[in-house]
Amino acid sequence: MSSPYTFADPRLAKLDGFEVEIDEARERADIILGRPPYNVVAMPQRDQLRLTFETLDEDQRVRIIVLRAEGEHFSSGGNIGGFMEASPEHVSKLAWNIAAPARCAKPVIVANRGYCFGVGFELSLACDFRIASETTQYALPEQKLGQIPGSGGSARLQKMVGITRTKDIVMRSKRISAKQALEWGIATECVPDSELEKATDKLVDELRTFSPLAQRTAKKLLNDTEDSTLAIAIELEGHCYSRLRQSEDFKEGVEAFNAKRPPKFAGR
Repeated sequence: MSSPYTFADPRLAKLDGFEVEIDEARERADIILGRPPYNVVAMPQRDQLRLTFETLDEDQRVRIIVLRAEGEHFSSGGNIGGFMEASPEHVSKLAWNIAAPARCAKPVIVANRGYCFGVGFELSLACDFRIASETTQYALPEQKLGQIPGSGGSARLQKMVGITRTKDIVMRSKRISAKQALEWGIATECVPDSELEKATDKLVDELRTFSPLAQRTAKKLLNDTEDSTLAIAIELEGHCYSRLRQSEDFKEGVEAFNAKRPPKFAGR
């Protein structure tokens, strides 16, 4: 059963536009955007989201982090007025804040439905798994404001779908359906709207069956080698494999395989 998460950090004593729940039995923490109907992301909220991911990353009770939202829309984007009020120095930190899910060592799942625009899309792109309901629409509409994406959206998207499709999305402020996002490799899964929560729960349970050490290693390796040459990626993969070879989890995995029983990983 989920309960409100208690933060020791005074900067998270009063959360701006979201709440956090923890289900210790399922080793799961949920970050829930809670400013319906459109879950607009305010400027202070971005700082708090970063701090929240960093806190959950250090919490030994948490194996999986889920990012989701109240209502029929994940997020229509940022608070436009906030950009004019924020200092250039503050604005320059936006991408670092929104990249928090990617830096987090633990698997991060985002559940998208309805509008997923601007920073809502950029935040989702920084997660490891994007489960989209059939109602989801993705977009980076900043061109309509005479601006470009400023929190990693165009950069991450280009890595996923290439320059041609990224130009189509960014330069035309084009909306992409959940089905097209799945076909292009943006979404991990596309499910009926009524099954979004069920699909998210299922993925959480699946990820918990694996070694947490192996999961963290895989995520860091894949992130670190995204821009490397094939030779370097293979070299780093070999080093990571060698380190895991010495882990208790690998020993348990081999013993469980030979005994034809489910493994009991301890994360060591």
